[in-house]
Amino acid sequence: MVRDEPAWWYGAGQQSVARALQPLAHLYGAVALARYRNAQPYRSKRPVICVGNFTAGGTGKTPLALYIAERLKAMGERPVFLTRGYGGSLKGPVWVDGARHTASDIGDEPLLLVRAAPVVVARDRKAGAQEIEARGSDASVIIMDDGLQNPSLIKDLAIAVVDAARGIGNGRVIPAGPLRAPLEFQMALCDAIVLNGAGRASPIERRLQQTFTGPLLRARVEPAQDTAWLDGARLIAFAGIGHPQRFFDLLGPRAQECIVFRDHQMLDGADARRLLALAKETGATLITTEKDWVRLTAVTGPLAELKKQTRAFAVRSALDVESGDRLDQLLNKVLAVRRAKP
Repeated sequence: MVRDEPAWWYGAGQQSVARALQPLAHLYGAVALARYRNAQPYRSKRPVICVGNFTAGGTGKTPLALYIAERLKAMGERPVFLTRGYGGSLKGPVWVDGARHTASDIGDEPLLLVRAAPVVVARDRKAGAQEIEARGSDASVIIMDDGLQNPSLIKDLAIAVVDAARGIGNGRVIPAGPLRAPLEFQMALCDAIVLNGAGRASPIERRLQQTFTGPLLRARVEPAQDTAWLDGARLIAFAGIGHPQRFFDLLGPRAQECIVFRDHQMLDGADARRLLALAKETGATLITTEKDWVRLTAVTGPLAELKKQTRAFAVRSALDVESGDRLDQLLNKVLAVRRAKP
């Protein structure tokens, strides 16, 4: 899958390139549809709640997955995350040990998820679910982080997260655009859509209201920590996530410079020295996302020093009251239905 998105996926320019790539996009979409329709999905013994997205790149699904885990725990459930572990070397299934595993082993997202609930990393999602069934005796529900288009597991509740500002870009399938498969096909897989950062009557909301029959929920990403220390601070922000501008916007004008790396990029010594030198030269504080911070795994040298000098900025997903209540209803319905089945 394409990880470094072209600017024209979400811009008005170079649509001639998108048109030229349309035959490849058609093939990519056809393969995705055939893979899904020819699969023989496995039904887990635990309810499966999937949090995914329609597009390549960041939409805020990991904060929402963490939010759902907290809501389930408040209901008395014992959730376990199931994730692919993008960027890690371990194929799994493997239970994540936050004290032992690094981002090089399992990717960055599992290291954030494991703070809230146990995590199994597995590229084969069916094998991952079976691992949870076999050894996660305390687990009552599986939260699948990403994998909306993965056909190997039956989802009891499928939620897609859409960035309200960026929407679905030019509406084309990879590589001509950001969609992972044709939009109509993906919407048919969903029980609900969460608009992240949604204001009322945004263009993507109006489009979804015309075509999607399920509930549209509204969420936002907000700081998960005291931000008083930011007042008057001079910051150098860096990020290698799917949509770094969302992070930079949270910092506002305090960020004197914003440095973008590739999505999931593991920084090297040269990157670290450049950032450290810039901070020393300007007298600014280095700040990054939690995902980027957990990828700084070196114990010595410039990367270790970079981690020591960098503040990690934690965020969380927040839903308005109406959307939060509707999501709780969806979760309770799924749990009740599965409990009623023998």
